[in-house]
Amino acid sequence: MQKVAVVILNWNTKEHLSTFLPSVVKNSDIEGVKVYVADNGSDDGSLQFLKENFPEVELIELNKNYGFSQGYNLALSNLEAKYFVLLNSDVEVTENWLQPMIEVMDKNNLVAATMPKIRAYHQKDFFEYAGAAGGFIDKYGYPFCRGRVFESLEMDFGQYDVESDIFWATGACLMVRAVLFKLTGGLDNFFFAHFEEIDLCWRLKNRGYQIKYVPGSKIYHLGGGTLPKSSSRKTFLNFRNSLLLLLKNLPDEKLFSTIFKRLILDGITAMRFLLRAEFGNFIAVFKAHFAFYKQIKRYKKFREEERKFITRTNHREIYGKSIVVEYFFKKKYTFASLKWKV
Repeated sequence: MQKVAVVILNWNTKEHLSTFLPSVVKNSDIEGVKVYVADNGSDDGSLQFLKENFPEVELIELNKNYGFSQGYNLALSNLEAKYFVLLNSDVEVTENWLQPMIEVMDKNNLVAATMPKIRAYHQKDFFEYAGAAGGFIDKYGYPFCRGRVFESLEMDFGQYDVESDIFWATGACLMVRAVLFKLTGGLDNFFFAHFEEIDLCWRLKNRGYQIKYVPGSKIYHLGGGTLPKSSSRKTFLNFRNSLLLLLKNLPDEKLFSTIFKRLILDGITAMRFLLRAEFGNFIAVFKAHFAFYKQIKRYKKFREEERKFITRTNHREIYGKSIVVEYFFKKKYTFASLKWKV
């Protein structure tokens, strides 16, 4: 069995593969590591391009676009490795990007997943939106990162260069124990895209495992390759999936009150969209809420099944205040300004 399977999920991103895959192939050429591209039914010539230019990369051909979650679940289902690396197609990796994460995983079996330091591809001194220096959530399920709170990105001057526990590792570059990925059911197919990696990490943490940020590993991420930030589809998935995230993973005593308050906060956000004439996003929030209500019965059954595996419900990596209030009303734009010792 190989040590590491690096798997890039591709859907119509031939240009990204042309730009970024060479760095992955070059810097992953170490014993026990194999690079795969799983194609989600692309029609932009990606497959032919890969066959002609990257014969050393093994292809996993899926017959349609299954989204991020199910696409990865299908791609990884027949692979055998100790560790899986889920890697976006728009990522430039650096020399020695894998070894620090492997070392952390090898020395502690309680570490279920790791992620590298992620900087922005076009602003290489700054952290990148999707992960930065490790992910966290607040008590209402809003995600943020060391190095990125909402839209505020910090310059990296070494302030987060210590290996540390985090709440979630980004799907842009996620190393996870293969046995645990499969044991927990992998990513939630219904999520399609967005929040699926946070859900996976929360389930792993509820089972007593750790998620680590490893700054000795560094990558550069372009970001926004599939759905732009202005997309109402992206807004819908973010709001629906974040509510499902809470429904799936919160302990019983916090479930109702947290979701009730989160729905109110979402309503305020929707009004903000309306005042900014972002009508598509305004409608997307309410569509997301109705879609969430339709799934409550289904995920109630999931909670009952998952309960037998839970060993922890209180996690110090969950910020005990509202990051919305701290950011928008108290003007705290950096992780350090939160005065929070994780």
